[in-house]
Amino acid sequence: MDDMLDVGSGPPLLLIPGIQGRWEWMQPSIDALAKDWRVVSRSLPGEPGSGSWPDGDFDAFIRHIDGVLDAAGIASAVVCGVSFGGLIALRYAARRPERVRALILVSTPNPRWKPKPALERYMRHPTLSSPLFFAGSIGRFWPEVRATFPTVGARLGFCVSALSRVAMAPAVPTRMSRRARLAAAEDFVGDCARISAPTLVVTGEPHLDRVVRYDETVQYLTLIKGARHQQIARTGHLGIMSAPARFAAIVAPFAAS
Repeated sequence: MDDMLDVGSGPPLLLIPGIQGRWEWMQPSIDALAKDWRVVSRSLPGEPGSGSWPDGDFDAFIRHIDGVLDAAGIASAVVCGVSFGGLIALRYAARRPERVRALILVSTPNPRWKPKPALERYMRHPTLSSPLFFAGSIGRFWPEVRATFPTVGARLGFCVSALSRVAMAPAVPTRMSRRARLAAAEDFVGDCARISAPTLVVTGEPHLDRVVRYDETVQYLTLIKGARHQQIARTGHLGIMSAPARFAAIVAPFAAS
């Protein structure tokens, strides 16, 4: 498995990346978690070095996660899904309860997620629309960056670091669009009722996440029995990249308990 990440020592924690599909975007939090955990991850199917594209159904992601854990020799792990990856983690915990010690959903779309009209237009022509899509991302993320980092220098430093990771592991619009379509064809409400693992829902602050609305993610608190909630202060959707120490400080005590 050429693209497999396996770092640190301690209890195993599996990280599932977002819709861009690359684990490299989560590197700051991987480094923070690896101080106490054995962190395992792999880019989503279809990405370079990570296997062939899912064969037409969302449950191909379950087989992908099975393969990651099997290759690492891990029988069960804390499973943490970020954004779109949270839907994969949710489905996996519902279908493979014996392999999930605890479930962590980070800024995850609601279980009845469907693309809004603007996103649907991007999805129909992902390559042509990508300049507009990524230009719009600047407007969505900049208020969060300003809130997270108090000085201009710190903001610029974060942007340079984040963009360098993105450049080395670029998001491909056609792959993102295909993953979104797989999720849009599903309804994950039934999965919520099947979750038996302790569950933590992690969000940023309500007014700072302009990618997945806060009120969508916290729906899981009522749909998953016993689910708890933690908020990463002064962040929105980028907390796993912009506030890795605070993210690890939330995840580690919950997972250890």
